[in-house]
Amino acid sequence: MIKLKSSDYKNYSKFLVNLASKLTKFYYSKLNKPFKVSNKLKGRGYDPVTSADKAFENFIIKQIKKKFPSHQIIGEESGHKKTKSDFSWVIDPIDGTRSFVIGNPTWSNLVSLNFKGNPIVGLANFPVLKKYYFNTSLNSAYVSENGKKRKIKVNHKATFSNVKLSAAFHGILPLNKQKKIPQILKRMQFPCSDALSYSHFAEGKLDIVIQCGNKIWDIHALIPIIRAAGGIVSTWKNDDAKKAGNIICSANKSLHNKILKILKPVAK
Repeated sequence: MIKLKSSDYKNYSKFLVNLASKLTKFYYSKLNKPFKVSNKLKGRGYDPVTSADKAFENFIIKQIKKKFPSHQIIGEESGHKKTKSDFSWVIDPIDGTRSFVIGNPTWSNLVSLNFKGNPIVGLANFPVLKKYYFNTSLNSAYVSENGKKRKIKVNHKATFSNVKLSAAFHGILPLNKQKKIPQILKRMQFPCSDALSYSHFAEGKLDIVIQCGNKIWDIHALIPIIRAAGGIVSTWKNDDAKKAGNIICSANKSLHNKILKILKPVAK
C-alpha cells in the first residue's frame, strides 16, 4: 500500500479543500448561466459535454500548475499532460454531466492525486449542494457541508438482510444479463447518482454501491475517500478499483464477498 508522510497528506488535502471553495465560487461567478452542449459520440450513442466541463477543467489545471508545476495531469476533456513526476492529478470537471444538463444538483467536480498511479488523496465537490468530501490520510475522511466539517465512516454493521443498496447499470449491462442477478435487482431500492452515491456510501448512508462503466476520472478521486472512511472498493472481478470499469464498494468484507459472488455470472 502506497503511503505518504503525514505532512504530505496535510499539504495535498489542504490544497484540495481550498480548491473546493474556489470551484464553487467559480461556478456561481462564471458558469451558473446558459451553456452549450455537444455529444462526444455523435450518432454512436449519447455522451454529453458542455462548455462548463471545459471551463471547469481549464480552471482546475491552472490551479494545479500554479501550485505543483512538475506534476502530471490527466483530464477527461484535455487528455494526459506527461512529465517525469511520480505524481499525477486525475480530473473529472463535471461528474454527472447528464444531471448538470437537466439541472439536477447532484453533479460534482472530482479531483484525485495519484502517486505512481495509485489514488492517495481525493476531492468530490458538489457546488449546488454546497458540500464536499475529501480525505486527509489513509484513515481519515470528511464531509464539509454549509461550512461545517465532520469525520465520516461507512456503516460497518450492515448485513445482507438489511442492506441499503444503490446500483445503476448505465445501459451497459443488457437485460438478459441483469436477469442473472435477481438478488441485486430486488435490492436496488435507493437512487444512484454518480459520485454522490459513492460519497453517501462513505458517509454511512448507503451500504453497497454498484456501478458500470466507470472511467478512471469517475472513480479515482473517490477511492481514497472510500478507503479512508473504512469502505472496501474493487471491480466486479475483485481487481484493484484504480483499473476502473465496473465498480462495487461495500461497508464490510462479508458484504463485499457476498456481492462479488452474486455478480460473478455477469462480471467482465
